[in-house]
Amino acid sequence: MTKTRIISALIMAPIAIALILLLPTSWLIALIAVVFAVGLWEWFALSDIEDTLSRALLVAANLAVMSALVWGSKVGTGNSTAPFMILTILGALWWCIAPLWLKNRSFGSHHEGWSKVLKLGVGSIVFLSAWSAMAMIHGSEPHGNRWLLVALVCVWAADSGAYFTGKFLGKRKMAPNISPNKTVEGLVGGLAASVLFGLLFAWIAQVDQNDVMKVALVLLITAGFSVIGDLFESLLKRQAGVKDSGNVIPGHGGILDRIDAVLAAMPIFALGKLIFGF
Repeated sequence: MTKTRIISALIMAPIAIALILLLPTSWLIALIAVVFAVGLWEWFALSDIEDTLSRALLVAANLAVMSALVWGSKVGTGNSTAPFMILTILGALWWCIAPLWLKNRSFGSHHEGWSKVLKLGVGSIVFLSAWSAMAMIHGSEPHGNRWLLVALVCVWAADSGAYFTGKFLGKRKMAPNISPNKTVEGLVGGLAASVLFGLLFAWIAQVDQNDVMKVALVLLITAGFSVIGDLFESLLKRQAGVKDSGNVIPGHGGILDRIDAVLAAMPIFALGKLIFGF
């Protein structure tokens, strides 16, 4: 499994980096919307929406909202980021209270109507907010494309650092009732890797020397929230009784299995970048 995981990552990473650096923001967010549509499909499946038509309509509705956001941002004053900002803040607020759900892991596990509605609403919020945040980061000046790469490298490094640190050094379970393989040692290794590699790519993004500590702080917080996103998807899978959200990517499972941490991290990084002004 590890070999397949590494090979898949080595194939996907260069493609993702090239697209982020070379595509204009409008094209990139359209591509991200397509990827997120697959992730939403898997999220809705974990939310007990078994009917194919219902799931398709829900995904289409979210894509329609994304299209409306793009159209709305160009009306009036032109290129307004306000609609994206509102959703980014909403998503960040959700991820701040998500640990309460993780603490009460039986919440929403009874497959009742209210549980489905809640998970559907949360799914739309987290996907729309992450998409909005990525659009804001990539479209920012200067070097927005490089800063989006920094944000994603932070998440990728946190995931890989936690995986390999936990594999070789992990002893103390972090959340055994949600994700038994995650360890405290893995968490520390992931956080350290995210800051280290994030700062390396921030240098490529031409970060101002005076902003290095601010960037390091945002990277650390972003990596922490990426873990929350990962754990939350693990909880959804546990409640649905499945191991992976899908089987699209060899060694990695479904699309949602790959972007769960991204969904939580992007709104946090976008707001941190805005607040600290780097």
